[in-house]
Amino acid sequence: MSDLLERLRGRGWRMTAQRRVVAEVLDGDHVHLTADEVHARAVERLPEISRATVYNTLGELVTLGEVLEVSTDRRAKRYDPNAHRPHHHLVCARCGAIRDVHPTGDPLGDLPATERFGFTISDVEVTYRGVCPNCASA
Repeated sequence: MSDLLERLRGRGWRMTAQRRVVAEVLDGDHVHLTADEVHARAVERLPEISRATVYNTLGELVTLGEVLEVSTDRRAKRYDPNAHRPHHHLVCARCGAIRDVHPTGDPLGDLPATERFGFTISDVEVTYRGVCPNCASA
């Protein structure tokens, strides 16, 4: 059973066949799928699952805090099940591949007090951009 499935069961989330399939599709490391990609993979496992069910389930998972909604390219939102371990993202500027990264240090600590403009900071999102090894060798 995936980490996401275990977390959802621990919360007592009602596990319908459709919800289970969406959670299974989101299982794994470095998963950052769009809603359409989740739907396409879910249909392979459960042909009768509707697009609306996938979108609604993703919305519920985000509301529960079990999945993060990530926007790295200013286009389609992506869904990241790595919601319980703080991390940043590394994005290939050519193919769009996304990897979770866990740099050392404190990005909030790197922001000088003079650059906070009186804000009380609650969250930091960092996206590193570059070219992945596959694209670099092509």
